Amino acid sequence: MTSFTPIQLSEREDYYRIWHATPEHSIDYTLANLWGWHRYFELSWCFADEIIFIKQERQEPIFWAPLGPWEKIDWDRVLSRLSDEQKTFIRVPELLVDIWREQIPDRIHVVESRGQWEYLYKQTDLATLPGKAFHKKKNHYSSFVKTYGEPDYHPICDSIVEDVLSLQDEWCQWHECEDSTSLQAENEAINQVLSHWQCFQGMQGGAIYIDGRIAAFSVGEKLDEKTLGVHYEKGLLGYKGIYQAMNRTFAANAGKEYELLNRAQDLDEEGLRQAKESYHPSLFLKKYQVMVD
Repeated sequence: MTSFTPIQLSEREDYYRIWHATPEHSIDYTLANLWGWHRYFELSWCFADEIIFIKQERQEPIFWAPLGPWEKIDWDRVLSRLSDEQKTFIRVPELLVDIWREQIPDRIHVVESRGQWEYLYKQTDLATLPGKAFHKKKNHYSSFVKTYGEPDYHPICDSIVEDVLSLQDEWCQWHECEDSTSLQAENEAINQVLSHWQCFQGMQGGAIYIDGRIAAFSVGEKLDEKTLGVHYEKGLLGYKGIYQAMNRTFAANAGKEYELLNRAQDLDEEGLRQAKESYHPSLFLKKYQVMVD
């Protein structure tokens, strides 16, 4: 197999061609996400036969799921080309697992990765907060509007990227990111993506201003014709209800052309899981760890 090389934006045209041929789009595998986190995970990739293999070196040497036209690939042949120590895959979407179960049922062992499941929500739910299920969320939003007025929403463009990065820096100081490896990594990912905003296809972003000062932002990306992914969402805690306002306003504006919003995984963090479940997901994009013999 061709050797692995560090992820480079100079190869983005080849990446996007194969990404678009991949039948299920997990938010993990957008170019913006791979680029944002490539240093933290020490990610590299290999382009071979219209397939992209992605390898992680940090924490443990392991593969992420390959990209490509999964249904058209002879997986028995392709996976046999890997050495024995290279046959464990993480973050594998359910559709690819089903294809492997059909093609190579005797060669795989599948383990559920609940913390990697991605939460999908109806756009109309997040944008309107309907009914009793969203009563508390709507109260927080109404409190925000009563205190600060209707959200002063601005789509992210070149002219406000610096404001977004400034808010992220302030957020990081408040949350003492320097004492947390994961928050440091997320901070670098946000800076990497925002600093190369124009290199990625389908990026969507929005910010809320209060009295002329940026108070929150969301950054997302088109995953397919009906799904918008949400990578990052940050707000200044001094503004009561800011997260509910940012979530709803981003869904209503950036998400208006989509049926679903994918708000990524919970990583088995209990507080994050509770927060995501409180918005009542309608679907999950399930992912697994797969060992191949």
